[in-house]
Amino acid sequence: LLAVLVGSMLFIYFVTNPILVYWCIRQNPFPLIFKCLKRSAVTAFFTRSSAANIPINMEVCEDMGLDKNTYSVTIPLGATINMNGAAVTLAAANTLGIPVDIPTAIILSVLSALSACGASGVAGGSLLLIPLACSLFGISSDVAMQVIGVGFIIGVVQDSVETALNSSCDLLLSAAAQFREWRKEGREISY
Repeated sequence: LLAVLVGSMLFIYFVTNPILVYWCIRQNPFPLIFKCLKRSAVTAFFTRSSAANIPINMEVCEDMGLDKNTYSVTIPLGATINMNGAAVTLAAANTLGIPVDIPTAIILSVLSALSACGASGVAGGSLLLIPLACSLFGISSDVAMQVIGVGFIIGVVQDSVETALNSSCDLLLSAAAQFREWRKEGREISY
């Protein structure tokens, strides 16, 4: 489970994000990706809190000359959502042979996003969402507690990698959106 979760996160960061960033800036995305990785992901990995990494991301945005009216909204907003509880619950539903259709997965995502706002900034806080998510699939409370136990076991590595991904993506995608506007205006993109 840990290999699948971490592998999926690395795929998003090194495959999906470069495609999105290239689409925005029409330049080699990897210098920006590695800058965000170095300046944001490393500290977020060790603090395990996107909220604690907000000042670092704000400083990097300022260093890149981004519009403060934009990044002062996108960086704190991005730090509020963590989907670990939803991911571990989906794994539990799959293990128990419970079918998960697309509408239910969408409902789970929306509920997790709304609930995660209250658990933001707490290391491992998304584990608090597991009982809610399990109840959506009719998973009993005792099994939900076992899922939380699994979450605690894999959570140290998984939560650190997920927080690094979340925080650095907040920075990366805020910069890419701003650079897209600069490209449309004919301004030089430098980072």
